[in-house]
Amino acid sequence: MDILYNFPLLSAFLAMLIAQFLKIPLTFFATQKVDWSLFTSTGGMPSSHSAAVTALSTSIALEQGLDSSLFAVSAVLGIIVMFDATGVRRHAGYHATVLNQLLKDFNKLVEEVKTWQKKENEQKLKELLGHQPIEVFFGALLGILIAIVFNMVV
Repeated sequence: MDILYNFPLLSAFLAMLIAQFLKIPLTFFATQKVDWSLFTSTGGMPSSHSAAVTALSTSIALEQGLDSSLFAVSAVLGIIVMFDATGVRRHAGYHATVLNQLLKDFNKLVEEVKTWQKKENEQKLKELLGHQPIEVFFGALLGILIAIVFNMVV
């Protein structure tokens, strides 16, 4: 199967997996709590999206050159993904924070007005959606480094 020898694809997936895994020890150092759910979550340090797209672009650049059309496509895709992570998705996370607070305040008001029981299965919006620019930067740097090291090893 040729897909198992696709260097850009493998380096992108490897970068994504490593970035997702790194979120666990980095969060542990900050909070002193192990949170294994970070391995499958969005947002946080480093950006696995940025790591994946930069590893992909770097691998394509190493294989096909910086003047290839494929590199141009992957670089533009990478820029869009990283811009989206620091822009739209990050602000959607801010909106989720505000909406969650409004819901909490509303439920508190309802409890004070009536003696209704609070639902246990209350669904909150996911707040950690996007990335701070520094998280995207380190994700991108990680992706480039992984692609270069992976290229030297393979």
